[in-house]
Amino acid sequence: MEKKTRKISSKLLTFIIPVVVLTVLALVIIAATISQKRMTEMATETLESSISNQADNIEAWLNENLEYFNTVKHTMEAQNPSENEMVAFLDSYYGFNSNSPEGFYLGTSDGKLYKATESAMSTDNVTGSTWFRQGLSRIRIGYGTAYKNSLGETVISATGIYLDGSDNIKVLGADVTLDKISIIVNSGVKMKGASSFLVDTNDYKILAHRDVSLIGTNLSESSQDALLAGAARSIINNDLSSKEIDGNMVAFSAVSGTDWVLVSYIPTSVILKSVSQMGILLFAVGAVAIALIIVMILLVVRRVIAPLTHISDNIAAMSDGDFTIEVDSSSNDEIGLMGAKVSEFVVSMKNMLSSISEESEKLKEESDNSDRVSKTMYEASQSQAEAMQQLNDTVDQLALAVNDIAENATVLSNVVADTRDNSDKAHESMKETVEISQKGREDMEQLSIAMGGISSANEQLVESINKVGSASEEITKIVGMISDIAEETNLLSLNASIEAARAGDAGRGFAVVATQIAKLAQTSSESAGNISHLIEEIRKLIGNAVNQANVSTENIKQNSELIGVAVDTFDRIYTNIQDSNALIETMITEIQKVEDVSTNVAAISEEQAASADEILATSQNMVEMANNITKSSQDVADNSHELAQTSQTLTSYVQKFKI
Repeated sequence: MEKKTRKISSKLLTFIIPVVVLTVLALVIIAATISQKRMTEMATETLESSISNQADNIEAWLNENLEYFNTVKHTMEAQNPSENEMVAFLDSYYGFNSNSPEGFYLGTSDGKLYKATESAMSTDNVTGSTWFRQGLSRIRIGYGTAYKNSLGETVISATGIYLDGSDNIKVLGADVTLDKISIIVNSGVKMKGASSFLVDTNDYKILAHRDVSLIGTNLSESSQDALLAGAARSIINNDLSSKEIDGNMVAFSAVSGTDWVLVSYIPTSVILKSVSQMGILLFAVGAVAIALIIVMILLVVRRVIAPLTHISDNIAAMSDGDFTIEVDSSSNDEIGLMGAKVSEFVVSMKNMLSSISEESEKLKEESDNSDRVSKTMYEASQSQAEAMQQLNDTVDQLALAVNDIAENATVLSNVVADTRDNSDKAHESMKETVEISQKGREDMEQLSIAMGGISSANEQLVESINKVGSASEEITKIVGMISDIAEETNLLSLNASIEAARAGDAGRGFAVVATQIAKLAQTSSESAGNISHLIEEIRKLIGNAVNQANVSTENIKQNSELIGVAVDTFDRIYTNIQDSNALIETMITEIQKVEDVSTNVAAISEEQAASADEILATSQNMVEMANNITKSSQDVADNSHELAQTSQTLTSYVQKFKI
């Protein structure tokens, strides 16, 4: 089936047009994206500039009011009006400043409140009020947080301590309404479609907002309004950088000198409105440009590739075997160069086809000669392969026998080596046994010496106990003497008492002494009795100790005799172990000789096995080479036949061309 062809111009347009369209669309999208980014940056810069001006205006307005309030405070402190003059002084400043319509007021620590006569301000608890507590922390008048006054209005108190030299603490202040702040916040926006609101960061209360119902409410992250919730999150996290929140571009600015933050925002749809119009215009221009470019490309392509039609016709003729054509190469561009090269190709093909025809005849003759030679080589290689195979079988049997000898010698060497290792271990164990028996003999001698020392010490203990018994007898005699003395003393005290009784009043003092002597004699007699009882107990214990010491002496003598027997036994064990150690050393020497012999036999067997393996490998290689020669001879014969057929086929192909 003939393949369907397409024109180059159609293919070029198929590739070029999508590239052009995609390029133009990419440029339009890039331009629109850059425009959108730049417009967003410009809008952000404008919004930040606007909010900065608003913050400056609010700061200037607040400072202006503070200057006025502090001036009044200094004037009041300088004049120092009395309590009766205080209301008249406050009346003089009532209505003077429109930003504080209720004028000034003064609160004292004892709960008194002074205000202008026409002022509607009131409070139930002066010291517990927000403005009083805020003013206690400032000497100069400053702004506090927003709160609702007695009239239900959200106000900001500017308060400070009033210094009049008295011990009673006083706070002077004035309420500033948020109406003026709201006007500044709402009218200070310089961008169309933008809005602002003011937040006190102390309690996150909204001080000014376009929506009056939100004034005085607290800003919260849980707010249902996503814009207010996002703004609260940024302010709480102290992140005052410009950002996009809920489809709005939002800018933040802290009002200097206060804890207030001004928030300004504008919907991103307002910012991108002009960008959308520009994008539509860019896409329209891009569509027109694409149409014009396609038309120009179509004209250029058709004009440029026209000469290719003639060359394609010539190439079609060459594909049919006609090399008698003439190619037009008059063009001075790449197409002309292509025509010249095709013309050169036609000439070279004519020469090549003539040469191929001549060489094919020669090739046929050479292939016939190769066929005859290959048959002769094939017969010789078959005979050589059979002889090498017989040699290979013989060498293979020899290698198997040598390998068996090598394996048996290796097993013998391993057994001898294991026996030698076990002998070495037995020798080491015997050495340790000799050392242990020697140590045991020395320990038993030391034990015998120690038992002799124990026996001597026990005899000394018996002598000491006997001496203690002798001493206790002496103590018994002394105690008896003390008991006798106590009895004599008791008799003497009795006689003295009798004589004192006879003497009457003159003998009373002597009678008291006699009584005390009698008591002392009684106590001495009782103590002597106790000592005699204790000494008797000591005598019994000494007797038991002497008996036990005698038993220990007999046991020590028996143990000493057993230790002597054990020392003699250890001497005989030590002598036998030394003799066994000498026999083991002799056995190790003989095993070493056997190991050397078995190792030499194993090494020689392994060398013979390796040599047999090398001979076997060489024989196998020779068999493979002989088989390869046979196969190659057969391949040469086959190739000779194919070469002859190829020569004939090539000749038939050359005859098809017209040269």
